[in-house]
Amino acid sequence: MEFQQAYQQFMERHVAARSGERRGRLLRGNRYAETLFAQQVWWPLCGTLDNLHPEYEIYDWNRKSQFIDYVFIPLPLTGDRFGIECDGFQSHVKDMDRESFSYALNRDTFLTGLGWKMLHFSFDDIQHRPEVCRMLQQLAIGPTLMRQPSGLTVSPTEKDVLRLAWQWGKPVRPKDIAEHYAVNFRTARKWLQSLVEKGMMRGVASGKQGAYMCYYEPTEGLHKLL
Repeated sequence: MEFQQAYQQFMERHVAARSGERRGRLLRGNRYAETLFAQQVWWPLCGTLDNLHPEYEIYDWNRKSQFIDYVFIPLPLTGDRFGIECDGFQSHVKDMDRESFSYALNRDTFLTGLGWKMLHFSFDDIQHRPEVCRMLQQLAIGPTLMRQPSGLTVSPTEKDVLRLAWQWGKPVRPKDIAEHYAVNFRTARKWLQSLVEKGMMRGVASGKQGAYMCYYEPTEGLHKLL
């Protein structure tokens, strides 16, 4: 598949899965620099946009909502989370006041403390020196990709279900998935159980003596993901 087709499907899938301000931010925020990064840096190295999340919402130490240009969360979950920022000189440096500059540094330090690995690429490098960005990206992300087990496939729907669980920040029920995707209960439970079989989610038992699975959560624990 060519990049343009893959990127269009990638954006359509993420837009369809979002609502409210998260959807609006994606429509407004994913601009030329972010698209160029995906085309000239990410795509030549990875050949896929799987596990890449545009305009990913996080919360700072004051529970203030912020958005990262891209987040890469490898599957199966390893505990690694990469935040990728495409920084333009005007908007990220030249036009910053002292308070904004301090906040940007503190936010990166805060995320680092939570286990995030933050990667920053200048728009000039993305546009004119993408080979430098690719080299640095490979250096940062390559070791994680090499640890990924082979032979395990995850469907786009299953990835969306995982993403939804991360964003909701709580265990999910088949009923929640059924309502969100407008599918029947049996289909929703099948998706969740498939993820359990692949080791990406675990069931939380309920009922008498844990007789049946009522809730599901990512195996790394939701407290580790924003």
